[in-house]
Amino acid sequence: MCEMAKKIKIGIIGGSGLDNPDILKNRTAKSVTTPFGDPSDVLINGEIAGVPCVLLARHGRKHDKMPGAVNYRANIWALKDEGCTHIIATNACGSLQEHIPPGAIVVADGWIDRTTNRKQTFYDGKPGHPPGVCHMPMEPAFHPMLRRVILQTANKIGLKVKDGGCIVAIEGPRYSSKAESLIYQNWGADLIGMTTVPEVVLAKEAGLIYAVIAMATDWDCWRSSAEVVSHNAVLKVFQENVQKVVKLLKALIPELAKENWEESINEMENLAKDSVISPN
Repeated sequence: MCEMAKKIKIGIIGGSGLDNPDILKNRTAKSVTTPFGDPSDVLINGEIAGVPCVLLARHGRKHDKMPGAVNYRANIWALKDEGCTHIIATNACGSLQEHIPPGAIVVADGWIDRTTNRKQTFYDGKPGHPPGVCHMPMEPAFHPMLRRVILQTANKIGLKVKDGGCIVAIEGPRYSSKAESLIYQNWGADLIGMTTVPEVVLAKEAGLIYAVIAMATDWDCWRSSAEVVSHNAVLKVFQENVQKVVKLLKALIPELAKENWEESINEMENLAKDSVISPN
């Protein structure tokens, strides 16, 4: 393990059903607040294979926060403030493509924003918030090196995952109409979810290395021969496949610790700093 690798700390944002703290050893819960308010829940500090990790339940451990009501800014700020260098986000998504059946795991490489009512920057000009205006580049959409290690780890443990996929982020909490679903499919999107944006944007503003592991749980509603999407149907598929994501996470964390992240960490921190126009 290289010296820099010893200093990494992995934030894991657990989506629907992917927030079980049992994946961490030596767990402790920590209540925090931020200049943007409270995060979704307590931070669960612990470790996987000796690597320090912080688990945060995106929707709260009681799943009482709908996608549009998640305090994304507080979540990302809290993880950064806790010393995280990386964030691995897990998402339950609908599939928009025939080649991604329910239960498939996708390491996303793109996103489209169709949200309508979310704060997407820390730099909003309000007292106590960072000063200036942030013009953050959004390509690459997710960190290439982190994506590479996720894919390599999946291959190493014999887990089939799809390399690349574009997630459409919608406001929710409702599901799409069929007309909407077909539009997104025709755009070439692969998955549809409700939480990728603004989480990915804020992670970049915070200078964090961020990637998404998505699970397809349903066919959305574009596929006429499929069961109509519903929460119960989504939950059933999720419960049948969640251990694949857990297995990947447990194998992934020690693999991350083998890499030298110094250059990537510096690049992300410099990008975050250089993207801000400071007030005179």
